[in-house]
Amino acid sequence: MINKPYSESCEQNREPILAVLREAFADRRRLLEIGSGTGQHAVYFAPELPQLVWQTADVRAYHPGIHAWLDEAALPNVLPPLELDVNQTHWHSGRYDAVFSANTLHIMGWPEVVRFFAGVGNVLEPGGVLVVYGPFNYNGQFTSDSNARFDAWLKARDPASGVRDFEAVDALARAQGLVLQRDLAMPANNRSLVWLRAG
Repeated sequence: MINKPYSESCEQNREPILAVLREAFADRRRLLEIGSGTGQHAVYFAPELPQLVWQTADVRAYHPGIHAWLDEAALPNVLPPLELDVNQTHWHSGRYDAVFSANTLHIMGWPEVVRFFAGVGNVLEPGGVLVVYGPFNYNGQFTSDSNARFDAWLKARDPASGVRDFEAVDALARAQGLVLQRDLAMPANNRSLVWLRAG
């Protein structure tokens, strides 16, 4: 029996994220979660969005923990994790009308962020919705002292990581035919960015 991994941040911000997802994904049917991590988000959000088939996905090292959460929850609309590394292309074959990713872009290197959006461009159907949650800079500036400290902590751990500039990320999205619909302030100096793919 594998002990379930636990992320405090997943628990802290799940209600405000759910409020965004309820609206953004109200008429969606098939969702890919990029970077399911512990699996906590999937087992919390999926029962609240029963119209969605929720596809978990992450690098293989996280799969045992995701399975531990999914096995306990036994939710009918959550699928076992796909192996998804943004540096690989085998995950580009799926088709989804919704993509969700939380707290991922700042732990990737910039080349991986570029590949993330290229992959979303391959799997997201016309008219599909992408929601990304996490911290972002605007006009090259941190939005808070806590985000500046977080960025320093990230870079000390991995110099390629860091809080991303909204403008650069939005440019990658636009290159994939994604049009920003909402940029929402969230707790703890985070944002929820909602894009719609032109269809």
